Amino acid sequence: MDISLMTPFIHHILNAAADENATGNKSNNAGPTGAYVRDARAMAATPADVKEYPGSYVFIVDMPGMKSGDIKVQVEDNNVLVISGERKREEEDGVKYVRMERRMGKLMRKFVLPENADMDKISAICQDGMLTVTVEKLPPPESKKPKTIQVQVA
Repeated sequence: MDISLMTPFIHHILNAAADENATGNKSNNAGPTGAYVRDARAMAATPADVKEYPGSYVFIVDMPGMKSGDIKVQVEDNNVLVISGERKREEEDGVKYVRMERRMGKLMRKFVLPENADMDKISAICQDGMLTVTVEKLPPPESKKPKTIQVQVA
């Protein structure tokens, strides 16, 4: 599907949810919930790279200003890798912001893992605001060798 066709629809959904959150009025169009829209915004604003190596898949996600204890890495539904966290602004007494440009709020990405991903061999390392999640691959299935049957004389 052409992503450019989806863009107006996505903006419509995000704007409708923003209006709902601002006014408190729910529309009757049975659109997405506010939580769904927040997750969609978090996923759209969380950059990630995915690499495939011969023995593993590596997911590299920018998590600026996050400590490893604030980041959650989970596998849902047996094959969906979910990386999430929340960056909160520090409150200081007597201080007011003149400009706020750094992104705060929820960070999230979801990835459907391939069939050959080993769910028991997943590791995550956070260093300098970059999270690296490595998912090992399962070894390829062994090819079945032909079985030779001894032909007997009757």
